[in-house]
Amino acid sequence: MGNSDFSFNNIFRALQNKNFRLFFIGQNISLTGTWMQQVALSWLVYRLTHSAFLLGAVGFAGQIPTFLIAPIAGVVADRYNRRRLLILTQTLAMLQAGVLAALVLSQRIEIWHVIVLSVFIGIVNAFDMPVRQAFTIEMIEKKENLSNAIALNSSMVNLARLTGPAVAGILIALFGEGLCFFLNAASYVAVIISLLLMKMAAPAPIRSRGRILSDLKEGFFYVNGFIPIRYILLLVALVSFMGVPYQILMPVFVTDIFHQGPQTLGFLMGMAGAGALTGAIYLASRKTVLGLGRIIARATGVFGLALVLFSWSHVLWSSMILVFMAGLGMMVQMAASNIILQTVVEENKRGRVMSFYAMAFMGTVPFGSLFAGMMAARIGAPMTLTVGGIFCLAGAVFFWRKLPAIRSVIRPVYMEKGIIAEATTGVNYK
Repeated sequence: MGNSDFSFNNIFRALQNKNFRLFFIGQNISLTGTWMQQVALSWLVYRLTHSAFLLGAVGFAGQIPTFLIAPIAGVVADRYNRRRLLILTQTLAMLQAGVLAALVLSQRIEIWHVIVLSVFIGIVNAFDMPVRQAFTIEMIEKKENLSNAIALNSSMVNLARLTGPAVAGILIALFGEGLCFFLNAASYVAVIISLLLMKMAAPAPIRSRGRILSDLKEGFFYVNGFIPIRYILLLVALVSFMGVPYQILMPVFVTDIFHQGPQTLGFLMGMAGAGALTGAIYLASRKTVLGLGRIIARATGVFGLALVLFSWSHVLWSSMILVFMAGLGMMVQMAASNIILQTVVEENKRGRVMSFYAMAFMGTVPFGSLFAGMMAARIGAPMTLTVGGIFCLAGAVFFWRKLPAIRSVIRPVYMEKGIIAEATTGVNYK
């Protein structure tokens, strides 16, 4: 998917920045706890209710606030100190996990508690995601390492995605869900300490003095009017709506197609996580943002094709390879999109742009999950995945055809930022 700038020596270069190194260590611990909690929460809901519908309802309750609140969170991220905001969101997340742990360990937990606490953490995450994304550049002293930092963040998420559920499964079997929630609450201490230990040399974000509504309007017109950002966000939203919900249909394939049990489901989801981790490491190894436009289009195509082929595969080993490729393609597309957005955005609009990215990336997923569930009930899971994959392939073709227009707009931005002299020597940088 890329060119000749791959090098393992580049993978960890952003960790030379002390602030980012602190954040990386703290987040590694915290994200493992987060994935432990997600697995434990699903198990708890099903143990309490034996209802697949309530499993979906709890997931929807935790995700929908991102779609509704993220634009306001972007305005907040552009007005106030982002490190302090992150300390606040992480503290509130720790509180939520602590309350869950107390209710479960005291055997007082009821399903309405779970739904209310899921909405609460959804609101917290709606603020946390755009603030955290916008804060990344403030931790990086050498701005040429920004793309590496974003890719390392993605690899961190996917490493936790591999280890967290495995640890949670063991702990639930031995001690029950409550310990997972308690350990997740404790894990937030690490990231809060890392934020408190940082010595910020970067300037504080420019604070807007206008009304929230006018700031929202300004952010929307900026995103819509800047061609590279507009097309990237449209593609992210399409893939999140039509492609990413393939994960909720995995149990159907495991039981109805492969006639296997939960262990096989774990293997398949693990392969998707391994593919995503591989994609993130690949991006972390690249030296430059140049060429990411082509990589986004190709990665989206890989993701869409893998979904189509997987939907009609009846052989487990080949299906595992295809799920690996789907995880790789999805992660490369999403992370590369993030990198370009963070590179070209104006600093005083960074929070708002990243809030629209959060909407496109996470905010559309609950709607896509509901749509995929309804489609699967009508036309079956294989055909649903085929349709989703075809839409992703169409999005990849559309984005590829728009690359010349994106290139013409983004070239002056890259030159102004002094990203690379090759931009003036005829090198194909998109």
